[in-house]
Amino acid sequence: MKVVSIVGARPQFIKASPLSRELRLRHHEILVHTGQHYDRDMSDVFFEELGMPVPDYHLGIGSGPHGAQTGAMLAAIETVLQKESPDAVIVYGDTNSTLAGALAAAKLHLPVAHVEAGLRSFNRRMPEEINRVVTDHLSTWLLAPSEVSRQQLAQEGIVQGVHVVGDIMVDALHLHGTRAAERSEALVRYQLRAGAYYLATVHRAENTEEGGNLRQIFGALDALDRPVILPLHPRTEKRMAELGVAIGANVQVLAPQGYLDMLALQRGAACVLTDSGGIQKEAYYLRVPCVTLRTETEWVETVATGWNTLAGADPERILAAVARRPAPGTPHPDLYGDGLTAGRIVEILSAEPTRS
Repeated sequence: MKVVSIVGARPQFIKASPLSRELRLRHHEILVHTGQHYDRDMSDVFFEELGMPVPDYHLGIGSGPHGAQTGAMLAAIETVLQKESPDAVIVYGDTNSTLAGALAAAKLHLPVAHVEAGLRSFNRRMPEEINRVVTDHLSTWLLAPSEVSRQQLAQEGIVQGVHVVGDIMVDALHLHGTRAAERSEALVRYQLRAGAYYLATVHRAENTEEGGNLRQIFGALDALDRPVILPLHPRTEKRMAELGVAIGANVQVLAPQGYLDMLALQRGAACVLTDSGGIQKEAYYLRVPCVTLRTETEWVETVATGWNTLAGADPERILAAVARRPAPGTPHPDLYGDGLTAGRIVEILSAEPTRS
């Protein structure tokens, strides 16, 4: 069986790492990197750290407006799929790379497997929400991380091809977590003591496009009772310069971090503040409290347990959420599987006919 896997952004590299290993034990995988994240800090270092094979195709699309970027990806991916004629196409998550891959495959009548199917924020102003909804409705295999995701698909009339497989990022954490603990020197490098700092990331359009949101978030970070470590996304850095948003003395800015260092920084944080879906989950798996800098999340189960709090960009809510974070020993149920998701996905793809 020949499978084309499409990735383009750093969360997708993490998700693809364990699945690529399992796929290649039994099948022929062609790895396509769209170039959505294209510099070394956002792309190459992840492939190296995760032990992933060099992509068979690097499309070099780069950044740009959503329509232009997605259109360029669609044309380039279509060319690859016509050349390779795979039995199936795998896409991950909710980026423009995900949507372009699913559209290109569907138009060529190639079955699509969507890893992380069924997630919903119910906010159609988010580009990611549009991407994930459309991708789910184009997919043959909908590989859902939880029962909630399956139920949300059923509410949209999608019941065929749905499989609750758990979250592939649990697999990645099992695969690389020990290496992060043993090899990362991030805390030593930045002179940090575990439990004595907070970790923050900000990159979503809803926060970076709004000068008011950025100012409120950075005002809250500066007012926290412990130093804040902030690996700064290039797009956020650019927008802050354009909008004249200042960074306070309580915030220590770092360059984007590799996966192992980011895991180590999360593990050592007293609390994580983020608008990233992936980091919300990693914080949960690492038993680190999380404050989400959004008013909704796809990962609703983490909020229900009390380990994740939605605070938006409001400084008072952010400060209160950090102060009320769960203490060590707070009940922490396993929500998204046992780290064997990649194997389940390969079994599903291997067992069912692939051509429509």
